[in-house]
Amino acid sequence: MTKLRTFYDPIEPYETGTLDVGNGHVIYYERSGTPGGKPAVFLHGGPGGGISPNHRRLFHPDLYDVMLFDQRGCGRSTPYAGLEANTTWHLVADMERLRALMDVEKWLVFGGSWGSALALAYAETHPEHVSEMVLRGIFTVRKSELDWYYQFGASEIFPEKWKDFLTPIPAEEHGDLRAAYRKRLTGENDAVRLEAAEAWTLWEGRTLTLLPDESFTSAFENPHFALAFARIENHYFVHGGWLEESQLIRDAMRLRGIPGTIVQGRYDMACPARTAYELHKAWPEAEFYVIEGAGHAYSEPGILDRLIRTTDGYARACDR
Repeated sequence: MTKLRTFYDPIEPYETGTLDVGNGHVIYYERSGTPGGKPAVFLHGGPGGGISPNHRRLFHPDLYDVMLFDQRGCGRSTPYAGLEANTTWHLVADMERLRALMDVEKWLVFGGSWGSALALAYAETHPEHVSEMVLRGIFTVRKSELDWYYQFGASEIFPEKWKDFLTPIPAEEHGDLRAAYRKRLTGENDAVRLEAAEAWTLWEGRTLTLLPDESFTSAFENPHFALAFARIENHYFVHGGWLEESQLIRDAMRLRGIPGTIVQGRYDMACPARTAYELHKAWPEAEFYVIEGAGHAYSEPGILDRLIRTTDGYARACDR
């Protein structure tokens, strides 16, 4: 039996810094791996999730030069939990600033969950700057996807966890839960805002893995993390990501000629496999892997194995 690949050994960034991107936003970035290695950019999820040390470990440190950054309003970027001038297209522009800072013409774009949506938005806007794409847990911010996870669908799989998600919202507002949460997450009452943030964030943390994983969930229980995560996610989702409906799949034709890999957990409750399948149909040149016995999280063994094999494969192909 083939042994599953797992994270590379922990590695510290060789460079860290901040970049003023305007509108009051300053984003934190770091580079890891080997200067002059294969350029790549890692896009975290959420939006509002931030980068973590394990994200560096998805890339062979001797082969890659990886740019990682906290998107606007989260992680070590400032203002924390800020919503002004924080849209998909601001982030796409930030990526171009970071590419220029890195001084590379093309880079591999790696994104999972919300990161896959941002990766698609970027690549469909700037295909000339993308060497390859690695996408995991595909999400395209369509209303049907948002309704599944935040209105009705996943609620039927996790009824007891859904009950907790509903707790901050009175029954008369259940018809539009995203709007109801927005009212609380952007309100002036600190206690109400934090209660809503924690409920929103825990719903996601408790439903991402196929089997319960307390070590994975613990990060979602941090109130500081929850505030940015919930506010920014909700902000993006209420606005449909500032995308036309089905735009990212409709415009997948712009990816023709870019080598790509789509990795999808079969039992992903946050981003069901249909979206990944529809993206693959629109972009048939991309490799398509459905991982059986896996949910949404990139750290689940089958998903992680395929991601590591994919990043290794793209790096080694450059050496041939």
